[in-house]
Amino acid sequence: MNEPLLEINEKLLEYQTQRLQQSIMELMECCDDRKLHEIGRFSLPYAELKCLMLFRGERYLTVKGIARKLEVAKSRVTKLINSLFEKRLVNRIDDPQDARIRLISLSGKGKAMSKEIEDFEQDIFRQMLLQMDAEERKSVLSNLDILRSAMEAVKKSYFK
Repeated sequence: MNEPLLEINEKLLEYQTQRLQQSIMELMECCDDRKLHEIGRFSLPYAELKCLMLFRGERYLTVKGIARKLEVAKSRVTKLINSLFEKRLVNRIDDPQDARIRLISLSGKGKAMSKEIEDFEQDIFRQMLLQMDAEERKSVLSNLDILRSAMEAVKKSYFK
């Protein structure tokens, strides 16, 4: 007697799985479009934009710290920092406590660009929320928390 119900639930789950996969792929595509727009708008490669945004709330970062946050090799970060330095977006100073370490900070120009990028991104997210009524916003944010938690749980079990 439970067999038809089980079959229906399995079909429903299969449909929902496909919908979730499609929705996430569409969201990722939308995010990729935003990245391409930012690259053009700010005339920086996306890796450099991402690097600049790591300084939110940070006075100094190290190459090692940036590499850890971006999940790339230190040699890649060195190239990013060199490019940002040439564009006068970051400064490099020796760590007063350890001459082997160079501290990276945003220059005045880098702070201004970082703020401009942050304002642009905030406006995009604000505009998305304004497409919904208050109850929908509450529901979307709550459901995103649930989705993120589910993704983290799956990540822990699949990507040990």
